Amino acid sequence: MMHRRLPTSIALAATAAVGALLLIACGGSGSGTKSADGKPAVVASFYPMQYLAEQIGGDQVKVTDLTAAGTEPHDLELTAKQVGTVQKADVVLYLKGLQPTVDKAVAQSHSKHVVDAAALSPLVDHHLDEGTEETDSAGHTHEHPGEAGDPHLWLDPTRYAAVAQGVGAELAKADPAHAATYQRNTADLVSRLTALDQSFTNGLKGCTDTSFVTSHAAFGYLADHYGLHQIAINGVDPESEPTPARMAQIQQTAKANGVTTIFFETLVSPKLADSVAKDLNLKTAVLDPLEGVKSGSNDDYFSIMQRNLTHLRSALGCAS
Repeated sequence: MMHRRLPTSIALAATAAVGALLLIACGGSGSGTKSADGKPAVVASFYPMQYLAEQIGGDQVKVTDLTAAGTEPHDLELTAKQVGTVQKADVVLYLKGLQPTVDKAVAQSHSKHVVDAAALSPLVDHHLDEGTEETDSAGHTHEHPGEAGDPHLWLDPTRYAAVAQGVGAELAKADPAHAATYQRNTADLVSRLTALDQSFTNGLKGCTDTSFVTSHAAFGYLADHYGLHQIAINGVDPESEPTPARMAQIQQTAKANGVTTIFFETLVSPKLADSVAKDLNLKTAVLDPLEGVKSGSNDDYFSIMQRNLTHLRSALGCAS
């Protein structure tokens, strides 16, 4: 699913081999090693998993994020050192199918504590497939179960809460001495996510519109959960190129649905969204898919989601 610039099999094999040599050189057995301060070493594949690890693990764990701040996670290529970090981790948190090099490293890891977010909240397919039954005459994408699923489940707070509970349970298994802390932190985080869900439910009532246009199909779960229609210029791959037919369809659909705003995101160039907005004489605004947070930012999952809600309410003409 959405594999962009996939490494060749040769490159993957080379990375794996170097990673294995690194483990041997370091004397690692792959069974998990504590960090220098004795805390469980937790490896997270990208920001949504890092955030869960930090919020639930707190001061009891040492968290390493494989995806650097401000980096588009689909593009991640692991270094040999990072492969070794995954293979030696006490706990690994990832989302299978999003980052192929991470999937490869996890498959080679001997960690007893691995959390796959996709296994905790089953994925559905929000891909665009122009010219087939998946895209209707209004430009709406249809979901259906399948192995090629949309990974952006964290944009639905209820799905993210399900993943949080799985992370908390696994941390408790990995570090029983602090199980009560992990359970307490998990309950607190789930409570906050439940409140966020209620904010979206209340905030998106009484809107004059339900359709929104976004640069890529990252908001399918959010749209599904709150009764909205995502009209995506691109599919789940933010750097794919829409066909001319797709562009014409977007313009037609935007006019038919009275769309006022074209949404773009923070980690990908807004050029395409700007072009569509200019052609239709519409506004642009940010709708953040929360795949990463820029370095030095004071924002976190909750502040960005609240801003997304504000921008959606403005674009959809929701009652104050």
